[in-house]
Amino acid sequence: MAGRAKGSVLGPQDPEPFGIFNVDGRSPFLLIGDHAGSTVPFPLQSLGLQPDDFRRHIAIDIGVFGLGQALALLLDAPFVHQPYSRLVIDCNRSPARPDAIPEVSDGTPIPGNRHLSDRARDARSAAIHGPYHATIAALLDTRLATAKETVLLSLHSFTPEMDGMNRPWDVGVLHGSGRPGFAHALRDALADQADLIVGDNEPYAMDETDYTIPFHAFARNLSYAEIEVRQDLVGNPSGQEAWATRLADAARRAAELSSIRDGSGKEPPAPGQERIRGHMA
Repeated sequence: MAGRAKGSVLGPQDPEPFGIFNVDGRSPFLLIGDHAGSTVPFPLQSLGLQPDDFRRHIAIDIGVFGLGQALALLLDAPFVHQPYSRLVIDCNRSPARPDAIPEVSDGTPIPGNRHLSDRARDARSAAIHGPYHATIAALLDTRLATAKETVLLSLHSFTPEMDGMNRPWDVGVLHGSGRPGFAHALRDALADQADLIVGDNEPYAMDETDYTIPFHAFARNLSYAEIEVRQDLVGNPSGQEAWATRLADAARRAAELSSIRDGSGKEPPAPGQERIRGHMA
């Protein structure tokens, strides 16, 4: 974008720090892709990494951009996505956290992130993290002002192996505080698909490291779910389309059930339990 100040984190031809696909989507769902992109601002000179590094899970949630677009069309939902790599700044972390700009990721040193000054970190936050979350907040506040119901769906993907351990889940649904009824219903709807291994707060649990859902959904008392799909299942367009269909069907069913679930008075399963092929493990 022309007109950026000299010395800015973003160069004149770098993209905006957010993208919105299907902005006029009319359903209750709003889709988020914090790690959907792998772009690095031109002034940061690829952070000292090789091109292949930006096709790895350390730099991008593989498959989420295509998955998000396909799901947005099926659900008639907007999809807000971050074009910049999580290695530049992780938009699912508080910018104050050291791991928001990692010096090492899954054993790979990130030369361009070493020994950054507070000023350099703040500049990345102001250029990328802040505008991205301001865009999400503006969409949510517009919906709230018009009394439009909203379910916030945060889309992620995970590597099939981490630290030498195989991860058997096909998909995981993460949830925590706030209004988790929709997330519980989505987990159960996915687990009813007999060919799936569904993680309940697996392979990650929603905790203090998460930023997007707590910052936007908890604060506004919105229904939500954070969805993690295994990367090898969404690494190509056919997989993305297939998983968009699975998720769209499950999300519609969960939306029908969650208002009943929220008002039932039943206690949800304890965090860390998981459903495997439709049965509690």
